[in-house]
Amino acid sequence: MRKTRFSISTTHYILLSFLATILLGSVLLALPISSASGKATPFVDALFTATTSTCVTGLVVVPTVSAWSLFGQIVILILIQIGGLGVITIMTSIAVMLHRRLKLSDRLLLQDSFNLNTMSGLEIFVKKVIKGTLLVEAIGACCYMTVFIPEFGIKGVWISVFTSVSAFCNAGIDILAENSLCNYVVNPIINITTCILIICGGLGYIVWWDLLCVCKEKREKKTSFWRSLTLHSKIVICTTALLIVLGGVLILLFEYNNPNTMQNYSLFEKIEIALFQSITTRTAGFATIPQENFSNSSAIVCLLLMFIGGSPVGTAGGIKTVTFAVLVFSAIATIKNQKEASVFGRSISKEMIGKATAVTGVSFATLFLATVLLSAVTDANALDVVYETVSATATVGLTRNLTSSLSCCGKWIIIATMYLGRVGPVSLAVAFSFKREKKNIIKNPVEDIRVG
Repeated sequence: MRKTRFSISTTHYILLSFLATILLGSVLLALPISSASGKATPFVDALFTATTSTCVTGLVVVPTVSAWSLFGQIVILILIQIGGLGVITIMTSIAVMLHRRLKLSDRLLLQDSFNLNTMSGLEIFVKKVIKGTLLVEAIGACCYMTVFIPEFGIKGVWISVFTSVSAFCNAGIDILAENSLCNYVVNPIINITTCILIICGGLGYIVWWDLLCVCKEKREKKTSFWRSLTLHSKIVICTTALLIVLGGVLILLFEYNNPNTMQNYSLFEKIEIALFQSITTRTAGFATIPQENFSNSSAIVCLLLMFIGGSPVGTAGGIKTVTFAVLVFSAIATIKNQKEASVFGRSISKEMIGKATAVTGVSFATLFLATVLLSAVTDANALDVVYETVSATATVGLTRNLTSSLSCCGKWIIIATMYLGRVGPVSLAVAFSFKREKKNIIKNPVEDIRVG
């Protein structure tokens, strides 16, 4: 009988690189120098913080602003940046800066980490990702400084940089206060800057470059802007805009007269709060209103937005906007009895529909398992538990005040859920599968079954 051989694939390297970064970050955060009190932090809390930072989630068991020293906050910020860009991207960018030629294995790692369909021009792509990220984060930090420097003095520079990186990477971790951005609920500069950074990180790098290329092409050839965009960019832009607007409208309607959230604000301020909530649930994790104050209707809307998340090849989590759109158009095609799903005059391949179904199914299975396990070890109500597990699975970071009260078992469950949510349940399943050689591929006979 032939033995099954376990081989290290590119997906293994991605999973292990994230795991190694988390463990290294945990060791550093567990040191007394990382703690604001000068005492060693319990390892489970250090591991939780390192995981939520590297997986750009934002759930915290100890307040970032008061529990960690400057050294600890620097470690957290580095982990957020690494997690947002990806460990493989950071390693490759260093190699590119050292003028080292990328080997085929390096290119495969990059292709898998960015979920790209081609290996051509990867060095240029990585350079653009790094430069674009640093530029956007720098602009965001400058905008924050107009508020934080007058308020905090020179310390406002560090707060601005930290908040900008965290917002762009969709991490949702801040060093302002223990209540996130609730003190700036109607501050237009903070709200607008944060929302733009979240959207930029969530759109994905492929959409960035497509928009830039089309703008350049439009100036040179004066072509139609919308028609020149790729199908991927069109789906991302339309789905993102639809979810933000629809989510904002529903939250505004459900919370309009809620005394715990919006009742005492003007109409313009209510719209600002609703749109911010709709955007931050797309895996960002910042809060201007305590999540436990929202009505059950708004919480359910937020659960859907969190589960969908941002877009592929970006800093956001969730099943992704394109996955959601593919499933919707596939369902519409089935309802209309059409042979193939199509959008913007282009057909969607069965392979993409199958992948979208698998991603959603495995993500939901991970969410379901985490919810059951967390419910077994905590006395919190069902909505708070589901909110916590969806937030962890989709790497959002919003909580209905449950994270800080988690037991040791609860912390381990959320740690595992955040890791699975970041690296991707499907990638994890593929990574630990064994490759078997098949000489003869025999197709099984087809027989009709009944669905629905």
